Amino acid sequence: MHRYLTGVGVIDGVFGGFAPGTNILVLAPPFSLGEELARTFARLNDGEYAIFLTTDEQVQDLVRSLHTCNFDISRVGIIDAITKSSSPQSADSLAVKYVSSPSDLTGMGIKFSQISESIFTGKFPSGDNGLYPPPVRFCVQSLSTLLMFRKLEVLYQFLHVLSAKLKKMEGMGVYLLNNESFDEKTVSILKQLMTVVVEVRMGESGMEMRIRGPGGAVLDWIPFRFEEMTLVVGE
Repeated sequence: MHRYLTGVGVIDGVFGGFAPGTNILVLAPPFSLGEELARTFARLNDGEYAIFLTTDEQVQDLVRSLHTCNFDISRVGIIDAITKSSSPQSADSLAVKYVSSPSDLTGMGIKFSQISESIFTGKFPSGDNGLYPPPVRFCVQSLSTLLMFRKLEVLYQFLHVLSAKLKKMEGMGVYLLNNESFDEKTVSILKQLMTVVVEVRMGESGMEMRIRGPGGAVLDWIPFRFEEMTLVVGE
């Protein structure tokens, strides 16, 4: 069975990578490196693909950011939920799909299925990777924006359907949420869909994170930072 590794020794050592069907919720306040952390969990290893749902930045900006993070863009599909509002003429390609706004959850689900199908049928630009089912990491940036457009109950149902699709296709999901913008009840409801919860806070000497994973495994509060877009933990 494929394991989704992070490339970070202490994390992979504790959890052994993440199993297919895992959903990771990154809870991070603003300006806390939460976005960079979510992208670390979504970063590709050999033979893997990624699908990004972007609600905060246009596809061109996301691609530039992923290049900076050393992503293999040929294996990345993108669902852009904001460009259409300013550039309605934007047309879908095999790797980039557009929806009208962050409120269009139905459209997002359809575009996700379209990109997934192209990966599974070997029609994605990078072609067949030799692994079946092809490992797919799905990253939502961010749930905070979606919650500003849709009610919690509607978003919960959308994520429930998506997580079921990911489990069936043996993929992995990563979801970023600004936990300071929403009450504890909202966060608790979203946690119900998750296998792993990553909490981020400002510690005495910098940023810290805690990871609660499957089977009760916990990586307690440890410092982290980024050096040249690479996550460094516990130093």
